[in-house]
Amino acid sequence: MANSKRTLFLKRRQRVRNKLRKMADGRARLSVYRSNKNISVQLIDDLQGITIAAASSQEKDLGLAGKNNQEAAAKVGALIAERAKAAGVEVCYFDRGGYLFHGTIKALADAAREGGLKF
Repeated sequence: MANSKRTLFLKRRQRVRNKLRKMADGRARLSVYRSNKNISVQLIDDLQGITIAAASSQEKDLGLAGKNNQEAAAKVGALIAERAKAAGVEVCYFDRGGYLFHGTIKALADAAREGGLKF
């Protein structure tokens, strides 16, 4: 029986997360969620189990609600970098989940790097 898209996505997400967990070394995790209409990102401290900072294209002040394109992802990436610096986090690791690293995910990561986050 062939694997469904969802099954393959979940396998890929677990594989990525397990590899990152081995290299975590106490750093925060920058976790990405992408839907058809929006993109959101969280900076998570897994040791304490708390969210340090978050940003989403659904925020009113960005005016990007309902947009999930590279431009929106770049703005969200810059915003999370700014909020991470305000929270005192400069180094993290990028958890792309099961999403492939191209398009909106790559645009978000590049904008976060330009904003000063290191991963």
